[in-house]
Amino acid sequence: MSVTRRDLFKIAGAAGVGAMISVPGLARAAKLEKTGVHIAVGGKALVYYLPLTIAEQLGYFKSEGLDAKISDFAGGSKALEAVVGGSADVCSGAFEHTILLQAKQQFFSTFVLQGRAPMIVFCASKKMGYKSPADFKGKKIGVTAPGSSTSMLVSFFLAKHGLKSSDVSFIGVGAGAGAISALRNGQIDAICNVDPVISTLETSGDVEVVVDTRTLKDTHEVFGGNMPAGCLYASLDFLKANPNTAQALANAIVRADKWIQKASVDEIAKTVPAAYLLGQPDVYKASLKKSMEGLSPDGLVPPDGPKTSLAAQAAYLPHFDASKIDLSKIWTNAYAERANQKYPNG
Repeated sequence: MSVTRRDLFKIAGAAGVGAMISVPGLARAAKLEKTGVHIAVGGKALVYYLPLTIAEQLGYFKSEGLDAKISDFAGGSKALEAVVGGSADVCSGAFEHTILLQAKQQFFSTFVLQGRAPMIVFCASKKMGYKSPADFKGKKIGVTAPGSSTSMLVSFFLAKHGLKSSDVSFIGVGAGAGAISALRNGQIDAICNVDPVISTLETSGDVEVVVDTRTLKDTHEVFGGNMPAGCLYASLDFLKANPNTAQALANAIVRADKWIQKASVDEIAKTVPAAYLLGQPDVYKASLKKSMEGLSPDGLVPPDGPKTSLAAQAAYLPHFDASKIDLSKIWTNAYAERANQKYPNG
């Protein structure tokens, strides 16, 4: 089923300014410009990127005619480097990276959402004896990778409490068993990560939660509004040259988003690779329950989300001029709207 220009105008009008990003060629042919697509992700096993894995495991990419190759990196910033460098086509990463890239005159756009809340948790080791934000000064903070969304949350938190990013040391620990070991072995004093890593450490009593953005309520309290998180983003050049391929990717993710909303935690745990459970299926299921609200139900970016994300970056980044960022170029709901029309029930 192909999309007409009239459809595009309807979608744009319904979805807001972000939907006005041009998707030329989508009306002319449903044939995919590229069937082989390389997706870079930083921490594939994290609940943050669950829709990506579900789309892969349930064959949604294949049913859209795509041969999706997924490369997993230690953190979102490393996955971003792969896409910017041209070795990958699309990034499964954090929404705010599109803002940071534009600040460097590199234009990328989110075209389908996986997470409507960051689902990132900042914890202090119980050994640290945390009492106030000032206690973090001089400490080693474990993040998935320096420059990733986990380090951004720490920087935002520090700035809110009168501290600078340079007051701590960021240590890349990845997003799996290595991160858990780094905290337990004392290599780091605190950790900012995502489930199931955080729930594993919570269950064992190794950490004290300082900031939690797994629910919409907590996210609103931390950031002051909706904060879009995990997404698929690509360069504007890629979207312009491959609109049907981008649509196929969005279709697969929206189907995965919808499947997750209907599935039980037991079904999800049986569908993901066994390695994701870190040998503790009950802990993984508990982490799913804690993070479920943060996962997108439909792939759509909340209209107020981009402004919230921009304000968060401006709050802690030195010499960052938010007035120079054109938010209409960093997101579009046109593809996700179309995917919801095609798959209203998942």
